[in-house]
Amino acid sequence: MVCVKIGLIGAGRVGSNLAHRWTEAGHDVLISFSRDPDKLAGVARDVGATAGSVADAAAFGDVVVVSVPWGTLDEVAGEAGSLWGKILVDTTNQFGPNGVIALPTTAAETNRSRFPGVAYAKAFNTLTAKFQTDAADRPKDARSAMFYVAEQEASSTVEQLIEAVGFVPVSLGGPEDAELLEAPRRDGSVYGEAYRPDDARRIAAEYYAGGDAAALAVELKLPG
Repeated sequence: MVCVKIGLIGAGRVGSNLAHRWTEAGHDVLISFSRDPDKLAGVARDVGATAGSVADAAAFGDVVVVSVPWGTLDEVAGEAGSLWGKILVDTTNQFGPNGVIALPTTAAETNRSRFPGVAYAKAFNTLTAKFQTDAADRPKDARSAMFYVAEQEASSTVEQLIEAVGFVPVSLGGPEDAELLEAPRRDGSVYGEAYRPDDARRIAAEYYAGGDAAALAVELKLPG
């Protein structure tokens, strides 16, 4: 395993669980973005990371992970400054005060444009924080799939990080292909659903072939 320096922007349930799993796997994590510095320091201590500002996380990480509420993304982009040449992993979903926000393109493409010069990936957004925490300790032969999209330069690193938190990575393509894994939960989407790895690969293969991946997404999702 190659140790990855990760600047994590977001200390909520998803972000703190990722930080915990990644430090356990031997990665170096700096966690940021909390209105309460004492709480942030406590989270960092609990998960084996260090704490800092958004700018610190942006400077520290070869990989920068953004796990914040949708409405704060412009603020985060401003505080982070240039991320040129880094890998950006986006865990967010386009929820606002009144539910899902309508966008002219995929949420992934919208966020890709917020962070110029990055190698972009979207992952860890389809499953709840509780599911990600509970499923992370499953044995290898019982792991769930984790769908992601990524630009080519980010793909192998993102797969490594997904595997490190106890999931099997399954690619759906690039940011322009993200609709299938984006909110809201609905028939024909993989958002909010769990899949066995082989079934997830079938969905991805059907999508790449231009077939009815949405029908497979409904047929193959696990109960619950």
